[in-house]
Amino acid sequence: MARTNANYGLLAAGYLFPEIAKRAKAFQEKNPATKLLRLGIGNTTEPLSPFVVDGLKKAADRLAKVETYSGYGDEQGELRLRAAIAGRYAKSGIALTEKEIFVSDGAKPDAGNIQSIFSQDCVVAVQDPAYPVYVDTNVIAGRAGKFDAAKGRYERIVYMPCTEENGFFPQVPKQKVDLVYLCSPNNPTGAAATKEQLAKFVDYAKKNLAVIIFDSAYSQYISDPALPKSIYQVEGAKECAIEVNSFSKSAGFTGVRLGWTVVPMELACEDAAAGKLNGMWNRRQCTFFNGASNIAQEGGIAALSEQGQKECQDTIGYYMENARIIREGLSAIGLKVYGGVNAPFLWVKTPDGKKSWDFFDALLSQAHVVTTPGAGFGPHGEGFIRVSAFGHRKDIEDAVESIKKNLKI
Repeated sequence: MARTNANYGLLAAGYLFPEIAKRAKAFQEKNPATKLLRLGIGNTTEPLSPFVVDGLKKAADRLAKVETYSGYGDEQGELRLRAAIAGRYAKSGIALTEKEIFVSDGAKPDAGNIQSIFSQDCVVAVQDPAYPVYVDTNVIAGRAGKFDAAKGRYERIVYMPCTEENGFFPQVPKQKVDLVYLCSPNNPTGAAATKEQLAKFVDYAKKNLAVIIFDSAYSQYISDPALPKSIYQVEGAKECAIEVNSFSKSAGFTGVRLGWTVVPMELACEDAAAGKLNGMWNRRQCTFFNGASNIAQEGGIAALSEQGQKECQDTIGYYMENARIIREGLSAIGLKVYGGVNAPFLWVKTPDGKKSWDFFDALLSQAHVVTTPGAGFGPHGEGFIRVSAFGHRKDIEDAVESIKKNLKI
């Protein structure tokens, strides 16, 4: 008799983004003549850079000729791309070999799949609020326990509060945990961690033989040179941290799909000496994955080139100008706004203690603007909304003006 994975039944309500889409659709059906202005889901909107597009085209053209056609590549990724990624880390003084870099179809799949190489009884700690994939994939794996609707949390997950008081970066757990999920610059709060803050977690992980899963998908948005773009800029991090990254937001590959994960050879944990976790992830990828698209990988190589980096950085600058417009516009009407300086996300406090979903509905009904309720990212997300800087400039400006003109605070 076939039976289902009962852990799926433990997932809290509907996934955040489909619920947003559902509410926006219902509003649109009732108000078909109204244009919705979207500051919600973090999907890129601007075209790929010319140099990157040229790389993609050349790769596609090679598939049209017998002499240059290629089929399956290495499950770990095209060697030239892994070398280019290693070169990017080298510019920050981080030495990695191609064997430690695994190319994938995006950071989100890797952030979800990486937990599969760890024991089911591992205790998981997450920043709170946090990107939902960290929690939900551990729920499915059976590590989270039951969901307490009254508290908005799972009974076996350790939540590390990110609040106004601590600058939206948590303290290390008071108890021993095994897996620690960190994201910097953070989605959803837009806060970027300092080297000193990350060093405390590295020290904690080494002391407790824990592993940090570090999501640096938005690292290219960091403009402050004092802030680290990789956890490996912290001494000792290669002994205790896995880093996940992506081309989605740095090069506009949200639809192209390309990312990578670094599993250092020095990485160890309670029952795995250095090298074992690297071998396990390699085996996982070889078993479940046939490698990223060879066309997408050629685009990634172009994106990491000198010309590609220049063009991609120009697009990042465009989005960060959007963030400035949003931050200044919302602040002008008295809303308290965080983030949007070293990240493409802004974390806006709801006025008068409104619940996140209530403020979402107010923005939707009054200003026709779609945002993301903070409560969907965890219990400490309540009382905030996430606003995304991804969008066409005119739409961003129209959304901000609509909020300033129509929102009743």
